[in-house]
Amino acid sequence: MATAIVPHSVERKPLVEAFNAQLRAADSPWGFYVDPTPAWIPKARPDQPVWRELHLAIEQAGQPDERCVGAYGLKPQVWRLHGQEHVVADWQGPVSLGAIDNRYAALGLRLLRDMKKKQPLLYSWGHGGDGEPIVQLLTKMGWRLYATPFVFRVCNPSAFLRKNAYLRKDPRRALGQDVLAATGLGTLGFTALHAGLRLRSGKRFHSTAQVVTEFGPWADELWLRARDRYDAIAVRDADAMNTLVPAEHRTLEWPAPIRLRVTRAGETLGWAVVVHKQLSGDPRFGDLHVGQIADSFGLPEHAGEILHAAFEHLRGLGVDLVTANQSHPGWVAGYADNGFVVLKDRRLFCASPELEALLQPFEQTRRSLFLTNLDGHGPML
Repeated sequence: MATAIVPHSVERKPLVEAFNAQLRAADSPWGFYVDPTPAWIPKARPDQPVWRELHLAIEQAGQPDERCVGAYGLKPQVWRLHGQEHVVADWQGPVSLGAIDNRYAALGLRLLRDMKKKQPLLYSWGHGGDGEPIVQLLTKMGWRLYATPFVFRVCNPSAFLRKNAYLRKDPRRALGQDVLAATGLGTLGFTALHAGLRLRSGKRFHSTAQVVTEFGPWADELWLRARDRYDAIAVRDADAMNTLVPAEHRTLEWPAPIRLRVTRAGETLGWAVVVHKQLSGDPRFGDLHVGQIADSFGLPEHAGEILHAAFEHLRGLGVDLVTANQSHPGWVAGYADNGFVVLKDRRLFCASPELEALLQPFEQTRRSLFLTNLDGHGPML
């Protein structure tokens, strides 16, 4: 049966609803956006620096019995690669009936090829590990895979031990964590862990954070001052940041972000975008109140100061745990200097061969490749 890949549209909303219902009926956790207009960064003007677009795979397109059998999203964004601007795209999905019906097993590969045809400078940043089928497929297709870390710092050890989900899957480990929480040994352990990491850096930070409602000329000045310190980075001038973090927050996939302007002795050092949410029944964080440093920017040597101010702001909001994803080694070191635990190789950056060609020499470029959660699908909490 002929399948066409077309832009999502209002007329095809019922097809997506039926597609999602079919996946749910087979106990699949996947689904796609019913609304064709993305809640986060829909394209509103021709010169927009970043936007999202949604596409559908339609079987029997144009016929009375047409139906949706797959879908994906793209997030094109202007990047600077070795000082030159290019449109680079992150992808979301693809999701298809191949998840529940072997007759559609090859559709995922077709959707991936269609994404790359539309946006040759394609990447994704995520995945659980080398064993995932999509990762094995990308490896065979000659994509560049580069592992990046996950960082975290526990603010409330007792709550973390009692309420996290990921480390409590095993009943015996859960019981052990309850004992650590009840006796206070867990609090002593985490306090000593983070204090030890802070002391190892030997650095003291004095920055402060001010909540702002938008990115203004100060952000443009900072972008111009710091951008050439990165070989691969999405454009982060005021226009791009106000597009990524608009005044009106519409998406339900994460809480309203908080914009922080970070200063020290009156000098603007950088910014951070943070989110926080009281979770309930989350498969990883359980019932924890989690904070996330979703984005940050400034000169690499100011990373520690900027992250210090962002962390203290989140801690002041009463979160139990602060997490982040970051690729730049200097910024990862900034997290470590603030007492964060760095877990290596937790998220894969996957670049198409066309994008990898622009990242050459990669061993050099990876040391100044800058990715935060805003460069993916957003700060999912």
